[in-house]
Amino acid sequence: MKKIVLVFALLFSFLGYSQILNPVQWKTKVVQKSVTEFELVMDATIENEWHMYSQFTPENGPLPTVFDYKNAKGNYTLVGKTKESAYKKVYNDIFEVDEYYFAKTAQFKQIIKVTNTKLKEVKVYVEYQVCKEQCIQQDATFTFKLPEIKPTDAEVLPVSDVNTIDSTSQNENIVTDVTTEVKKEPVADQSENATPKEEKKSLWGIFILAFLGGFAALLTPCVFPMIPMTVSFFTKQSKTKAAGIRNAFIYGISIIIIYVGLGMLITALFGIDSLNALSTNVWFNLIFFVILIVFAASFLGAFEIVLPNSFLNKIDKQADRGGIIGIFFMALALAVVSFSCTGPIVGSLLGESARQGGIGPIVGMLGFSSAIALPFMLFAMFPGWMNSLPKSGGWLNTVKVSLGFLELAFAFKFLSNADLVLQTHLLEREVFLAIWIAVFGAWALYLFGKLILPHDSPMTHISVGRLFIALFVTTFTIYLIPGLWGAPLKILSGFTPPMTYSESPYGVGYQNTVSSGVSSESALPENAHIGPLGITAFHDYEEGLAYAKKVNKPVLLDFTGHACANCRKMEENVWSDAEILKILKNEIVLISLYGDDQRELPKEEQYISKSGSEVTTIGKKWREYQIERYNINAQPYYVVLDAEGKDISKPVGYTPDVEEYKKWLEDGVTAFKK
Repeated sequence: MKKIVLVFALLFSFLGYSQILNPVQWKTKVVQKSVTEFELVMDATIENEWHMYSQFTPENGPLPTVFDYKNAKGNYTLVGKTKESAYKKVYNDIFEVDEYYFAKTAQFKQIIKVTNTKLKEVKVYVEYQVCKEQCIQQDATFTFKLPEIKPTDAEVLPVSDVNTIDSTSQNENIVTDVTTEVKKEPVADQSENATPKEEKKSLWGIFILAFLGGFAALLTPCVFPMIPMTVSFFTKQSKTKAAGIRNAFIYGISIIIIYVGLGMLITALFGIDSLNALSTNVWFNLIFFVILIVFAASFLGAFEIVLPNSFLNKIDKQADRGGIIGIFFMALALAVVSFSCTGPIVGSLLGESARQGGIGPIVGMLGFSSAIALPFMLFAMFPGWMNSLPKSGGWLNTVKVSLGFLELAFAFKFLSNADLVLQTHLLEREVFLAIWIAVFGAWALYLFGKLILPHDSPMTHISVGRLFIALFVTTFTIYLIPGLWGAPLKILSGFTPPMTYSESPYGVGYQNTVSSGVSSESALPENAHIGPLGITAFHDYEEGLAYAKKVNKPVLLDFTGHACANCRKMEENVWSDAEILKILKNEIVLISLYGDDQRELPKEEQYISKSGSEVTTIGKKWREYQIERYNINAQPYYVVLDAEGKDISKPVGYTPDVEEYKKWLEDGVTAFKK
């Protein structure tokens, strides 16, 4: 009788817990732009507190949204890339990358140009991830019905005569992996200004960084000596003090216009929507790596980067014209003459601001030029201040060389981005940190006067200011060293490659231990892997279950994902508990099924699921298995099974309470032993 009661209790608790989650509802339409051009519009409504991720979310973080235009070949071409609405950008300390996500709503648009006039419909397949406390990998197929296109009709429709076709009712979207639609809860009233606030924070960060870059450029040998020269010119050539101040003000504004114009040019050339995609592009990062290496070599004294003299002479002639135009060309002459010092800094800022996207390059150049223009205007207004300026000398070269070391360090960040995208593992965390330790260590030796570079003046002593900077750089270098042994280096979170992207994710010299106290990969059971925290894990259900039968141990079935943040939290904060870890290593067989594993299944193993969805990848196979067996599609999700594969515990999801999870796990092991 007790067993019957227990079975019913488990059954009701299981049914109460299980549900298919579908936090994203789609609505689609077609907007006809011309006879042969159509805009496919896909609107997503996202439940409160859930997040859906952008197409451009960085590698090693949550899974990006991916669109596959199924029947494009021979029927239509894509005009540009799929555009999306504004997203939020937040740092994820689990994956150590920025997340680009949508809250409440998201919109995606793709313009197509039809080449086959007999085309009646367009099929679009989309894969995406949504997360709250749990993560869900979902997909949908949309069918867009197109109006009949007459081959003889080549006339383009006027913009005012755009034809909108609501295809929601015709849409197969609505063929998703899920078979049950969960009624949405009312969405709490949230400010629509949340996204602009996030963007403002990021833009302010770029402005401040660029302003500091401009200040650094101001202290280089190419710019600093020109402050007293230029201010003296305005004060002597102007008939009154007011005229001198006005001219200096125009000069400063001209500097800002020139550099902001450069930022606008970059934005116009690449487009606001494509700058984020550009920043994660392999070639973009490799090109910037090479550029920064060249700039660093120039700053360190290997050679000078100069623009053609003919170009400079033309600008000088224009500067002699006088008036506002002459002043503008004087500012342009400053930008050209100082290029060997400002060029590397401007290049770095443009590269970094492109990673922000949008108007980032414009804001970056505004901050940079403001820092350069401000001293010229202030010293023209208050000429007496120039007496307090330090004289030009060897210290300017020290500033330039220091910037060279920084350029060299930042160059490897761009190379690291390319390496992460390609997953070549050539620049893993340990190698990256070793390079930075070498670069910053060399910089510290230079500041202490132990390294002498080509353009350095003889030095009998170092100043107190230089000593303080040398001590700071040395401290930072020493701070980096424990990172080789697995220290998190939280100050640099998001800048260095993540801990998971390293030769030894648990630190140099760490020995993974598996059950039975064995610490060698060769001693693992057949088809097993060393999982998180050194736990022996199987990634295939049948293989893991066969091993559990062999050793007569219960199974912990772990539905997880590579890009599931709360799965990592459970592993790092709950599984790491000494008593829980002991159970996982010695008393249970772990089977981890990754729902976002994008590896393709062999052709003979691909199939159509009960919901009508194509199962072509390993991750899709395990997602479908979870849905069919447990009627739920979220990760993390845990079940304890006996050696025959029967459930002997109530399934649980994200359970951050260590004691609660430990009791649940112990109860499952106890139930197996009875």
